[in-house]
Amino acid sequence: CAPPDVVVWPQAVGQVQELAALCHRRRVPMVPFGTGTGLEGGVNAVQGDVCFDLSRMDAIAELSLEDFSVTVEPGVTRKALNKHLRGTGLWFPVGTVGM
Repeated sequence: CAPPDVVVWPQAVGQVQELAALCHRRRVPMVPFGTGTGLEGGVNAVQGDVCFDLSRMDAIAELSLEDFSVTVEPGVTRKALNKHLRGTGLWFPVGTVGM
């Protein structure tokens, strides 16, 4: 992996949209980065890329106990999600099986 040329830390969806539009207009590659687990392949900047570090977008937007679904921003960690779920009878076990 090569480091990106620029790292930005948007904190809201609107900021991501504006930055993505700017990169698109300038034909600059974008590399999204969430919480840094590396389970999905990680970040790999190839050519003058801008890394969108989304770790500051860490809100848990919606929880539905009825259908076992939760809507989170990309910076939400498994640990933070499980803390939010504590007391509901639910948990998010991904990444803990076999560890």
